[in-house]
Amino acid sequence: MNKKQSGMSVEKVALSGLLLAIMLILGYIESLIPPIVPIPGVKLGLSNGVLLFSLYLLNIPMTLVLMALKVLLSALMFGNINSMMFALSGGVLSLLVMIPLSRMKDVSVIVVSMAGAVFHNVGQVLAAFMLMPEVAPRTLLSYLAVLMAVGLLTGALTGVLAREVLKRMKGFKLR
Repeated sequence: MNKKQSGMSVEKVALSGLLLAIMLILGYIESLIPPIVPIPGVKLGLSNGVLLFSLYLLNIPMTLVLMALKVLLSALMFGNINSMMFALSGGVLSLLVMIPLSRMKDVSVIVVSMAGAVFHNVGQVLAAFMLMPEVAPRTLLSYLAVLMAVGLLTGALTGVLAREVLKRMKGFKLR
């Protein structure tokens, strides 16, 4: 099968592998950084910012594959089945929101990133409702409010970084 038939050029496969490696490295580095605020689960989400590049440089199916591989490999290397379930629920919901937003002409990558960060947190709290029935719903909803506020800030930061990198990659074309 040639590259036309498979739909994936050698360049796209190489870029996908590179993006996956970058996500795993950034995720690991973030796990080493002490929490800036004493709230569990709060982090910058730099590895999720790499998914923005995939959304804008590759295609939706490859972005979904990269997210799933990042979740699976991160859980195998640094986490456990619970961390995988939380990350997967957040990642899926985040992408379900970021995909249509990223295709809208007048929506900036910063807004896409902020929405992705907020909905990643929503997905994780939804997972907590299912995986942690002993925790009171009121507690989880209060926690969600804090996570959403932090998600807006970290999403904006990640979005600004992604925008600057994408600006510099404007001439970068995949065959």
